[in-house]
Amino acid sequence: MIVKPKGTVDIKDNDALIMEYVNSVINNMMYSYNYEFIRTPVFESSELFHRSVGESSDIVRKETYDFLDKGDRKVTLRPEGTAGVVRSYIENKEYALPDVKKYFYNETMYRYERPQSGRLREFTQFGVEVLGSNDPIVDAEVISLQYRILESLHIGDLQVNINTLGDNESRINYRNALVKYLEPHIDELCDDCKERFKINPLRIIDCKVDAESDVIKNIPSVLDYLNEESKKRFETVCHYLDLLEVDYEINSKIVRGLDYYDHTVFEIVSLQNNDSKASVLGAGGRYNKLLKELDGPDENNGGFGIGWACGMDRIISFLKTMDIYQNIKREIDVYVMYVSEEEKLNALSIVQNLRLNGVTTECDNMNKGLKGQFKVADRLGAKYLVILNNEDLAKGLVNVKDNATKEEEKVDISELVEYLIGNL
Repeated sequence: MIVKPKGTVDIKDNDALIMEYVNSVINNMMYSYNYEFIRTPVFESSELFHRSVGESSDIVRKETYDFLDKGDRKVTLRPEGTAGVVRSYIENKEYALPDVKKYFYNETMYRYERPQSGRLREFTQFGVEVLGSNDPIVDAEVISLQYRILESLHIGDLQVNINTLGDNESRINYRNALVKYLEPHIDELCDDCKERFKINPLRIIDCKVDAESDVIKNIPSVLDYLNEESKKRFETVCHYLDLLEVDYEINSKIVRGLDYYDHTVFEIVSLQNNDSKASVLGAGGRYNKLLKELDGPDENNGGFGIGWACGMDRIISFLKTMDIYQNIKREIDVYVMYVSEEEKLNALSIVQNLRLNGVTTECDNMNKGLKGQFKVADRLGAKYLVILNNEDLAKGLVNVKDNATKEEEKVDISELVEYLIGNL
């Protein structure tokens, strides 16, 4: 028997209903904030991700799906959303436009990692990218947007953990201090951290293996090495978040897992399930230097960007623990019932007419009797039943039953659509 690959899932039944609901919330919120949808290729030149995500990141070193196509070109399955959106922005010279570009995406990603709850090899991420502005108000807006989407999904006890990596000068100052602190302790850390120390010491702060070690707990804070400009910028972002009534805490250990971040970085967690460890539901940050790295404009020519992403699979897993999502189900407006062949022909026409007028409609496709059709209608949660019989049809009538009140009424077929729409 052929089975699905390890690290993938079939999204169906209740999970699919939850995903549909989440997607509706995402779309409504994105359009309210004036973000436009973008879809980038599922595979791109490997160079795009290796340059953007960074050779020192775990994604590139361990997790990307790299392969040669039939033209011997090295391509990579998309491991994250930002690089492709930025590539599109640069390729289409959108930086020359007078306005900020605000994009959102909702796409499958691929990383070869150990499958576990909320972490798969094929997974869906939704996120945003805002390109062309360095104003701190944009940082606050994108954080607020993610916060409000999660809030609209009825997730409680939300908190933004926010930090800043500062500008290039601040990062260099902090990197030097970090190297000086870590050098005498490096043998106490895991092998990955020893490798990170040579390539990008900031990655050590994000280590999951050594997170509880005294070395990591006592690591210097990046906030102590910010220059005045970076410090003022971060304070402004926090002030805007206060105005937007977003609950946040400054956490100097937040650095994020990708190499392209600078200035604002953040993650949003929920303590709703009373776990000892908060559930991270989304994260992101600013990445001004990424655009120049990908042959786009530098910061003197509008080369600015900020974004975030949420893992759909992790969100669904989290929502399934909540009471309001336990019994989520799809319900239909109308179920059309028939028995004879003549009734079936009329049912076909009625069902088509109702559907084309936006009424969610179903009918029997298994040659069941009326008793069986009543059971199917109940399982589907039909609000109304349209019950056909030859005697009524000869008079141009159908029997309509309100499945909640059990009241029945004869309705002229020509007025059926108007009648049902008026009562739904």
